Order: sequence, then C-alpha cells, then structure tokens
Amino acid sequence: MAFQHLLKGFCMVKISQRDLVGKAKEAIRTCLRRVPFLRFSIVEAQKSLSGMQPDLVVRVSSEDGQQILVFEAKSNGQPRLAREAVNQLKLRFPQGYGVFVAPYISPRTAEICSREGIGYVDFAGNCRLCFGKVFIEQEGRPNPLAEKRDLRSLYSPKAERVLRVLLTQPKRTWKFQALADEAKVSLGQVANVKKLLDDREWVRSEKEGFGLREPESLLTEWAQNYRFRRNEAREFYGLQSLSGIEAALADLCRNKGITYALTGFSAAARLAPAVRYQRAVAYVGDAIDDVASSLHLKPVPSGANVCLLSPYDDGVFYDARKPEGIQIVSPVQTYLDLRSSRGRGEEAAATLLEEVIRPSW
Repeated sequence: MAFQHLLKGFCMVKISQRDLVGKAKEAIRTCLRRVPFLRFSIVEAQKSLSGMQPDLVVRVSSEDGQQILVFEAKSNGQPRLAREAVNQLKLRFPQGYGVFVAPYISPRTAEICSREGIGYVDFAGNCRLCFGKVFIEQEGRPNPLAEKRDLRSLYSPKAERVLRVLLTQPKRTWKFQALADEAKVSLGQVANVKKLLDDREWVRSEKEGFGLREPESLLTEWAQNYRFRRNEAREFYGLQSLSGIEAALADLCRNKGITYALTGFSAAARLAPAVRYQRAVAYVGDAIDDVASSLHLKPVPSGANVCLLSPYDDGVFYDARKPEGIQIVSPVQTYLDLRSSRGRGEEAAATLLEEVIRPSW
C-alpha cells in the first residue's frame, strides 16, 4: 500500500527542469544497470503546488521484492543545497529510499548524503545507492563542469578582493558595508560572494555579520581555480645577486613612487626561511619597462633570473608587508602564486601553508 500511496497521482508531464531531469534519468539508468538482476522503471513526477512531489520516482524489483526510490534533482550539488534536498527527502518521503541528484557531487556533499542515509547520483558517474541487498558505489570521477558559472563568479578579480580580506582575517565577523569598504568593491559583490560561500557551507552567519567557517577549504579551491597567467609577465637577466636585485628594486620603487611587492619564491623565502630559490619575482604595477631599464635588466627568452609582473588586479597588493624592509605580498597571495610556479612551487606553497598560514588562522 505504501508503494501505491507514493505513486498515486504521478504522471509524465513537462516540467521546468526538463533538461536537468532528463540528464538525471540517464545517470540513474547508468547507475542501476550495474546490477544485472535489478529491474526498474522510472516515473517523472509532476510537482504539486505545495512542492510535495519528488522530481523522479523509480520502482526497483528484484528477487527480494520491490523498493521505491525517490529522487530530488538540483542544478547545483553544493553542500547547502544538498542538505536542503536531504531534509526534504527524509521529511516528505520517509516510505521511500531518498536519492539526491546533481551535475556533480563533491566529496563533502557525498559525506552529507551518506551520513543521513540518503543515496546520491551525479552526471560524472559518481554514485552511492544502498537499499535492501543492493549496494552500488562509484567515487573519484572528476567534475565535468569544472568551469561552471559559480566558479568563474567566485574567482573573478573583484570577488577575489573579498576572498583576500576574508582569508587574511578569517576569525573576524564582517558586516557587508565594512567588508565592501575594506575590499574596495560594491555591496552587491560582497552579497554575491557570500551566497557562493554559503552554498559551500564555508560561511558562519551571526547577528553581527558573517565570517569564514572553513578558510582552508576556500584557499584550496581558489588555488585550483587561480589563473596566474592573467598577469603580464616579462622575464629578464640581471648581473647582481638575487638579494641585490631585490634590494635595488625596492629602493627604486620607493624613490619613484611605484607600487611593488615581491611574490612567489622571493616572498616565501622571507616568510619561511627554509625556502630556496633562483629567480626573483615581483609585481611592479604598470612600470615593468621603467623598472627593468633602471635596474639594467636584459630581456631574455630563456635563462631568466628575474620575472616582473604587471598584475591583473590591484587586489594582489592587499595586506602587503615588509618583513625585511622590502615589501612582499600577503602569505595568501604568495601561496597562490607559488602554486602556479614551475619547479618546486607546490612544495614551497605547502611549507608556507604549514608554517605561516595555518598558524595565523
């Protein structure tokens, strides 16, 4: 009777999520076909005005009997939306086995579903269904939509200004206006960033404002989507030692009022002394030619020991400091640039994270 009650009133109709549901059906079929003894039929449900119908219902039959699977499909598999879907499935359809479907299920979202006894299926092929004597699991498939709109929005230059502020002071609770003023962006930009972080459940909201809940998760995803190539990079060779070139560059920029800051290995060596390097790297605003000429640096196609950068956005200079009287970018910016560096950049970034960034959080 429970099966008949759950299925009553379902019919094949067009719904606004047609493309999403169509792909969800394909993913469900692929998942269930891995078990040859299962027989199943998929019903696309009509959403009622109260929203009390799931997106899809699947009747699964085997020698052990029948099982009803109810599916909630979302266009985004971020943890916040997954948690909402999980709660809906458990509250509204307790007589069926609930399954969350999205284009991509991250490990964090998979953990939420598994902990709550809810199955999941995504379009990349990741899935976990556990009901009766059936257990199907596939994990580790990469996100086929790595360039999703929300990633481009969260890691755009203006949005990154907000992220730098949050990561520099992750324990602070910010009001929208104060954060917008600090990051030099609009209130709308702050609101957009907060929503995207909320979807990932990386934000803590309080009466006084909001702040970061998981700074390292944010930094990790940012590093994976950071595009160092947006900077204009020019390579040179100088006859002085690296320390001599860096000191001369600092003096020149101070005297001429040029905005500058060492980055990459040049900055990391001043934050974590164990870092060794063979090339000086610095942001110098829009003054690459002026600086190179004044320091007698020679442009070279290979064998460079100096790299001068014109930044894609002035946000790279946020929280710059002078540990040895020479300005360097923040630890967060240093980490991002190291992760994009050739050679032992990732190793140096890991050292910086362990010795400098984590302790500051």
